[in-house]
Amino acid sequence: MTGRVIELKNKPCVIASASSVGKTESEGPLKNEFDVVFPDDGIGQSSWENAESELMFTAVSKCLEKSGLSERDIGIIFAGDLINQCTSSTYAIRGFDTPFGGLYGACSTMAYSLALSSIMVDGGYSGYALAATSSHFCSAEKQFRYPLEYGSQRAPASQRTVTGSGAFIIGKCRRPDVIIPRVQLGIITDAGINDTSNMGAAMAPAAAESIASFLEETKTKPTDYDLILTGDLGKVGSDLLKDYLYTRKSIDISQVHNDCGLMIYDISSQDVDSGGSGCGCSAVVTASHIMRLMRERELNKVLFAGTGALMSPLISLQGETIPAIAHIVEFNTVR
Repeated sequence: MTGRVIELKNKPCVIASASSVGKTESEGPLKNEFDVVFPDDGIGQSSWENAESELMFTAVSKCLEKSGLSERDIGIIFAGDLINQCTSSTYAIRGFDTPFGGLYGACSTMAYSLALSSIMVDGGYSGYALAATSSHFCSAEKQFRYPLEYGSQRAPASQRTVTGSGAFIIGKCRRPDVIIPRVQLGIITDAGINDTSNMGAAMAPAAAESIASFLEETKTKPTDYDLILTGDLGKVGSDLLKDYLYTRKSIDISQVHNDCGLMIYDISSQDVDSGGSGCGCSAVVTASHIMRLMRERELNKVLFAGTGALMSPLISLQGETIPAIAHIVEFNTVR
């Protein structure tokens, strides 16, 4: 197989990023990091799906405001979510006079949209590209599990879908800032897991495959990075990832690894089981907390592996296993 890592010769830059979240997320460890916090998950809308669209519209609008750009400056918007036919993204973006590419990569969609945006800018096909994703606890529960009114109990290995949206604008660097020098698109990995309450176990092997492949091809090692960030494996998946890499690949990431699903909530005090998940989880963590740490030079080199369980309710009810994927985006600071 030929190399999978895409070297971005022109080193596209993160021009701006923004995040919007719901109530539970604003009560977690990163509560002071987000741009917009809504006091309840209804967000003034008539349905959970409309609420999720409003989350993304807010994050995208805030990102444009922070960048000083208008929607007409953006060559393309790549966006996705968890709802059928990318409903939340489509309705969030429909008011923008900008070409749109709807994406589905489950929880890997933030890394996926960032990678495609970076490739478009690096190749000269777009001066600026916007990447966005969203998820909502209530809309995801209704589609993938049970409506909240049912009152079903959650398994300890399950994760809470984050109510939130993150957006990035990628373009040519205006000044020394955060650049994206390399990306890698993932390969579908199926570990034979069919428990839809244990997404971490389904996604961990995909994360391990992508991280190991990236390190091998780039001839780098885990300690070359300040942070190897996954999103979103939660507690169960994160432990499995580290064990899988160490025992099968002789790669130890334990000193530099963290997971967005563990960072956004306090799993010891919030009722979130194994942590956070959903398209919005890695989106809001990277768009807020990680970008701040990089701009303040507390982090200089971050390997972000967005993980996704590519399942649907229909195929799961038919007894199929859960394929997973992990896309990688490398962030560096420019001194």
